[in-house]
Amino acid sequence: MTTTDTASRIAYFKRYKMEADLPPAEDPPLPPGFRLVPWDETLLDAHAQALYDSFHGEIDALVFPSLGDPQGCRTLMLAIARRRGFVPQATWLLVGPEGPVGSVQGLWERGLGAIQNLGVAPGRRGLGLGACLLRQALAGFHAAGLGRAMLEVTACNDGALRLYRRFGFRRARTLYKAVPDTPIAECGLGIAE
Repeated sequence: MTTTDTASRIAYFKRYKMEADLPPAEDPPLPPGFRLVPWDETLLDAHAQALYDSFHGEIDALVFPSLGDPQGCRTLMLAIARRRGFVPQATWLLVGPEGPVGSVQGLWERGLGAIQNLGVAPGRRGLGLGACLLRQALAGFHAAGLGRAMLEVTACNDGALRLYRRFGFRRARTLYKAVPDTPIAECGLGIAE
């Protein structure tokens, strides 16, 4: 066995840090049968399930392995809710006829509202639900006294990029996230050994 056979493989994923001024608050138009539920600590497990359903099997679960594991999603939600800069007004659960189908969380970071883990379950995409979650989170930041928001997105997530650009988000910086022991992925920059 050569040393390269035992070396850890690392994939590099391109991510964009994007920023936008907050748009005027408006009520998100939801399709019939869906509703947005404001943050409540009793909903932590529902948020975690919505995160798992939205991200497992997706590229972001490779970049952030906790998103591909039910317990990892619960631990992540708990950590976000306990953070000093947690913004409950920007944290929402999207519920459909069959239960939770999406989630978004908000943090206050360096004077900006920071969107975290906006996700909609694959079977519910294309209905405008991601836009409803984003609009509600941005309104929550506005209610918390913030005037600008930021987020990070994996560069090859075309659907998310289109959504964020529609809301005025523009790339402020390009980042590269190293992920060890990751199989070659379509939007990874490559593998280093």
